[in-house]
Amino acid sequence: MEKGSLIGDISKDLGIDVRRLKAGRARIVSEDNSACVELDVDKGLLLMKKRIDREELCGQTVPCSFGLEMVLENPMELFSITVEILDINDNTPSFPTKEITLNISEGAPLGAHFILSSALDRDVGINGLQRYTLKPTTHFNLKEQTHADGSKYVEMVLQSPLDREKQAQMFLTLTAADGGNPQRTGSVNILINVLDANDNAPVFTQAVYKATVVENAAKGTLVATVSAIDADEGVNSQVTYYIDSLTQQNTGVFSMNEGNGEIRVRGLIDYEKNKHFQINVIAKDLGGLSKSCKVIIDVLDLNDNAPLITLTSFSNTISEDSLPGTTVAIINVKDLDSEKNGKVNCTIDQSLPFQIKLSLTNYYTLTTERTLDREIISEYNITLTATDHGVPPLRSSKTLHVGITDVNDNAPVFDQSVYVTSISENNTPGVSIASVHANDADWNQNARISYFLDLTQVSETPASSMISVNSETGDIYAVRSFDFEEMKYFECRIKAQDGGSPPLSGSVTVKINILDQNDNAPQVLYPIRTGGSLVAEMVPRSADVGYLVTKVVAVDVDSGQNAWLSYKLLKTTERGLFDVGLQNGEIRTVRQVSDKDPVKQKLTVVVEDNGHPSRSATVNVNVVVADSFPEVLSEFSDFTHNGNNLGSTATPIFRLFHIIRHAMQTLVAQERYGTCTITKSV
Repeated sequence: MEKGSLIGDISKDLGIDVRRLKAGRARIVSEDNSACVELDVDKGLLLMKKRIDREELCGQTVPCSFGLEMVLENPMELFSITVEILDINDNTPSFPTKEITLNISEGAPLGAHFILSSALDRDVGINGLQRYTLKPTTHFNLKEQTHADGSKYVEMVLQSPLDREKQAQMFLTLTAADGGNPQRTGSVNILINVLDANDNAPVFTQAVYKATVVENAAKGTLVATVSAIDADEGVNSQVTYYIDSLTQQNTGVFSMNEGNGEIRVRGLIDYEKNKHFQINVIAKDLGGLSKSCKVIIDVLDLNDNAPLITLTSFSNTISEDSLPGTTVAIINVKDLDSEKNGKVNCTIDQSLPFQIKLSLTNYYTLTTERTLDREIISEYNITLTATDHGVPPLRSSKTLHVGITDVNDNAPVFDQSVYVTSISENNTPGVSIASVHANDADWNQNARISYFLDLTQVSETPASSMISVNSETGDIYAVRSFDFEEMKYFECRIKAQDGGSPPLSGSVTVKINILDQNDNAPQVLYPIRTGGSLVAEMVPRSADVGYLVTKVVAVDVDSGQNAWLSYKLLKTTERGLFDVGLQNGEIRTVRQVSDKDPVKQKLTVVVEDNGHPSRSATVNVNVVVADSFPEVLSEFSDFTHNGNNLGSTATPIFRLFHIIRHAMQTLVAQERYGTCTITKSV
């Protein structure tokens, strides 16, 4: 058939839609003969790729066929196809030689048989060799014989006596014809030399000899010995042995000893190429009489071929979420040996999450056995091991590299369960506070993390008004300046989201402590400053050393060492009379009061915190040295404050109120307590 000729409609015969063939990227795979045919995927037709010579492909084997497979993907499917090659009459019968020479004794008896070289026709069946004809037929006619394997050969039978003196030589023509249409013929010339009488032909001891030989047998190995006996005497009984030209193709494998009939190994014997041989041996005496026998040699198989592993289809990557049973590869495994030597088992490492099983003859399917996890193992090296049943067994292996592709099945996880950081108050907006980081066990885009501020509130204030987060780095920045006195700490949540589809996320709590700075000066709580009046502390003239005059009370809204206060006496009216406690602010007398000391004393106390730099506040403390309230009242008239004179401008009841308040403050400062009743008339 010409190239492009139609062999068959694959789509119709297999019941597969042409669209499936296209989508599945249908293709033909075969070991040896895929170059002979091709698949038209668009039409679903199997076509001739080149002209096929049946005789070259199969020789005399009938029927002649070869197998191939068609593979589909997505999902994987495998179909077996057998193509049979039908013979046409394209070979002419031919003889191995152009001329046959026979030496026949004139005393040959009527009916004597003379074996002729057989013709070869490479065609089979009706197109093969069918009959022979001989011309002229004056002394001889033909008798066709059939070998045990069905092949034909001819013998010339003497039908009238020979007379060497009348005719020493004869010329005949042997023609072989096949049964084809048109018929083909081939011929060979026969030269007969008529000899003097030799009226007994050799006779073999057996019509058929059977022998066995092991493949790969060494050269010179004895296979069989044939023997023929000639009843004649003398030189006419001497027999020589030959391998018939019909089996001439086997002379490269075996050799014949012409003198003793021994058949020995001459070339390479390969069971996988020839499982048995059939040899026709001719025994001929010197008078030209001959007889043939058949030698059948069976080849014994040795386990000399390791299994062959061929990948028919293979996916080198597979998704980690593939279901168990997903096909990874289709493998062809065969062994050229026979019987148990050709039986093969294919295995893989049982610890792998894959399994291999037989699907069609010589075909195995590699599938997933359980779920995969790329984050645990991202790739596998799967070694296929094929072992035959020979003794000793032979094996071969092939390693497949399978990569596991990622799916987004892992959420981001932060390095810490909680992040704790701090920032000093009065910070500059935009300053970096901290940085969070998360890891994602997935790969590539599925592991690309972005950071977001969760929609949370801090004291009813959106967290976004206080901090911001860099979506790529996870760095956290202050949006505004913080005040420790307003807020000492706050919490927010940061979310990490990967780039998968759909995305996965995780979140973490960030605790931010506000650190105090010394940004507040001390505040004096006592003595109390009133708008237009003065408060004076009274010290009796009889006060002892260490007498508690009053106590300066101050606070600092800062914290820590920024709120540690110390008190110092900055200025006094009479030096050396009073002192102030460094830590407690208590004003006490340092010595006895003398008559020379001024009645009115004015002390200036500075309160200073321990910050860096420190901040301070000052307060004036008025002190009157007197033994009674009347003295205090008289002395008060001289104290002025902001231009107001308590003695001249205040009403008596108001003045009395201030005197009593001063007394109470003094008692409190001296840690002495008492009660009084004030009655006021309207």
